[in-house]
Amino acid sequence: MVGLPAVVAGTWYYATPDFFEVGYMPTQPGNGFNHQIHAGKLGMDCRYCHTDVERSAEANVPNVSTCMNCHAPGRVSKTIVPDEKVQFIRDAYKADASIPWRRIHKLPDYVRNFPHHVHINAGVSCFSCHGQVESMTEVYQVKGLGMGWCLDCHRNPKTQLVPKDKVTDLLWVEDELKARAHGEGSINPDELVAMLRNSPPQSCGACHQ
Repeated sequence: MVGLPAVVAGTWYYATPDFFEVGYMPTQPGNGFNHQIHAGKLGMDCRYCHTDVERSAEANVPNVSTCMNCHAPGRVSKTIVPDEKVQFIRDAYKADASIPWRRIHKLPDYVRNFPHHVHINAGVSCFSCHGQVESMTEVYQVKGLGMGWCLDCHRNPKTQLVPKDKVTDLLWVEDELKARAHGEGSINPDELVAMLRNSPPQSCGACHQ
């Protein structure tokens, strides 16, 4: 009898995305994209590259011209960014081609769509799903993204909601959510939930595709 619960418990964990997908970090083209430098050290807002995240279901990756705003020859000192580190970007731009970035976060097949704009505009921070990307040299998956994980948030959204003007301030969000977990924090999450209930999305298509 002792063996059966162990098998059930093992299957419950090891056959879920929490085990198979957390930590997934594919090799990216060229030298990759160092979020620790761009989002962390330079303080670039997530929305500079992911431009449509507030108005589209998809969190788009930037096109090459966005990268070239900073990495065109002569715009950044070679002592800071050697040419060879960004040459793959310039080559793609010259060839009018896209950089084949590899997708990291992929939802289960039973999920038709994840409306990024709905969650962002409701006050769900990038941090809640993607972790502290400002500290990542290479982005990896930090959450299992399984249905149970989604439902935990939907059943108790006040554990994750933050003011809309803070959703991309990942350091602030991390500190706030940690404090909130200990009964502290600078924001009353009940007020955020009330605001969301009083002004829900006006389009059924926001959630139902």
